Amino acid sequence: MSSYEQMNQILKQQKEFFIKNGAPSVNLRIDRLQRLKTLIMDNRYDFIDALNSDFGNRSKNASMLSDIYGIMPAINLAIKNVKKWSKPEKKSSNFPFGLLGAKSYIKYEPLGTVGMISPWNFPVNLAFVPLVSIFAAGNQVMHKPSEHTPITSQLLKDLCDKAYDENEFATFLGGPDVGESFTKLTFDHLLYTGGGSVAKHVMNAASQNLVPCTLELGGKSPVVIGKSADLKTSAKRIMFGKTLNAGQICLAPDYVVIHKDQKEDFVNESKIAVSEYFPSLKDNDDYTSIINEKHYDRLKDLLDDAIEKGAHVDEINPSNEDFSQQEFYKIPPTIVTNTTDDMKIMQEEIFGPLLPVVEYDDIDEATALINSKDRPLGLYYFGDSKSEEDELLNKTSSGGVTVNNVISHLQQNDLSFGGVGPSGMGRYKSFDGFKNFSNPRAYYKDVGSKLDKVFDAVRPPYKGDIEKVLKKLMK
Repeated sequence: MSSYEQMNQILKQQKEFFIKNGAPSVNLRIDRLQRLKTLIMDNRYDFIDALNSDFGNRSKNASMLSDIYGIMPAINLAIKNVKKWSKPEKKSSNFPFGLLGAKSYIKYEPLGTVGMISPWNFPVNLAFVPLVSIFAAGNQVMHKPSEHTPITSQLLKDLCDKAYDENEFATFLGGPDVGESFTKLTFDHLLYTGGGSVAKHVMNAASQNLVPCTLELGGKSPVVIGKSADLKTSAKRIMFGKTLNAGQICLAPDYVVIHKDQKEDFVNESKIAVSEYFPSLKDNDDYTSIINEKHYDRLKDLLDDAIEKGAHVDEINPSNEDFSQQEFYKIPPTIVTNTTDDMKIMQEEIFGPLLPVVEYDDIDEATALINSKDRPLGLYYFGDSKSEEDELLNKTSSGGVTVNNVISHLQQNDLSFGGVGPSGMGRYKSFDGFKNFSNPRAYYKDVGSKLDKVFDAVRPPYKGDIEKVLKKLMK
């Protein structure tokens, strides 16, 4: 268990190290990234086993996809580009000083020590992918992983302690009390990935020390299915995203909005898709369980509330298995129709394998529904109508967009990732992530002393009205 005093001592140590040694070279940054790559690949099976143990049952193949190989492109991109990203960015100098030899540029420099609080749903991926941007920018790191995945968190700490010096990367384990203390430290930047309710406390604590924050949250990411969409393909892609990690993804499709004439066909195609993916569920190692009893009960409460208020529920259970008695906390994929705005399932982020389906008569109704809620992390449109697509996207806002699929914009390595408003602030991945964890320091080198007389026109004693001079200088 880590105390505030212990963590503060390490922070002090890291800051002193940074002051003494200055910004790390590009070669050292690449070395840190290479060590991360080696750490992941050499221990990938241990990570897979740890994730499976923490979840009770977590698809090993899905873990290999998301938490192992899903990280590699981000590392490779940073290694390839960090030298280019670190070069000064030339800017123009005001007339006439630019013509006379003055130089202006932006140099992206490390912030110092970045605090990082990572979540439980993808505890390896969502620790290491942001770390790539943080390391590429030349920072040191202090990390607080989730207490909900204790085996994975302990493995992360053990491996990172071996791979990195304490002044490069330090990990602190513990529950909410440790997390609370962690947010009170005077970091140079703080990254939090998790729920919006906790984010408010994180940001409030950080604000006491004026620590800037990057918040990666979530929300209710909608799917809009246009009348031109191929329903079979749409259902397969949506249900793959909804059942991956049992829907415990910040970008999981939260609810579907579809024309009323297509609803039944979509529901049927969704049932077929899930049955093909998972002929059975209860003892199927490919179908992930809910992380713990607390989250299981929360999802059950969402369903009970919806049913009580008149919703229709279609549980997709291809083998008709009995889930009342089970070793783990598995919930079958469930489609919920006849929803109303007063249902909790339409108000709260679901974060599980429950999928409300809402009808519309006109696409404007879909737009209005999306805009009635907080701006989401992701927005998904299915259809071949470019005009409809443009209309929807121009009248809504979200952290990111995927057209004719779900979640996939996250997988595009050269795209930044982040939210907007209640779904988050700040970005990581690629050059935008590098900039997010850098200080864009402005440099200006003035003209040489031999040309100092050019400044006489704007220095006292003033000779009449200088407005004519200023108009020429500032055109």
